[in-house]
Amino acid sequence: MKNLKTIAIALLVTVSTIASAQVKKVDAAKSTITWIGKKVTGQHNGTIGLKEGSLIFNGKKLTGGSFVVDMTTLTATDLTGDYQMKLNGHLKSEDFFGTEKFTTSKLVFKKIADKGKGVYYVTADLTIKETTAQINFDITVKGTNATTTLKIDRTKYGIKYGSGSFFENLGDKAISDEFELTVNLKF
Repeated sequence: MKNLKTIAIALLVTVSTIASAQVKKVDAAKSTITWIGKKVTGQHNGTIGLKEGSLIFNGKKLTGGSFVVDMTTLTATDLTGDYQMKLNGHLKSEDFFGTEKFTTSKLVFKKIADKGKGVYYVTADLTIKETTAQINFDITVKGTNATTTLKIDRTKYGIKYGSGSFFENLGDKAISDEFELTVNLKF
């Protein structure tokens, strides 16, 4: 009987917690994701579109989130004309993100630690090209905005083109294993 009461109380607490959770849909059209990819001889930068996303709050505390990125929108913004088209085509090819086959990538928050003053330490699963790896980052929530900068090791997702970690004698053709995303979410 005592175990039954314990189970009932735990169930009530769980239901109460779920009931108080607020899912806030992210406005994909007003949110931005910019990227920087570095190589020995410089860098390229651009944008990529958010397809959909949501943040979950319990009161004012961030407790979850999930996002889908439209990989087909990947574009360089530091180049124009033929050079831009060539780089965009290469980034969308199988050498990199294979966007014809893998049209989306996904990020799902798994653990969140409140660091105070609207800053949270997030452990999340990031899926690129149907490969999932864990990443960690800080996210700052202020009002109806959330911002973060992520550093992602592309080789964890099978993207090894031009990687000095996998190929020798690349010289000035080597491309950094990490790329950076700066995310500004509006909800």
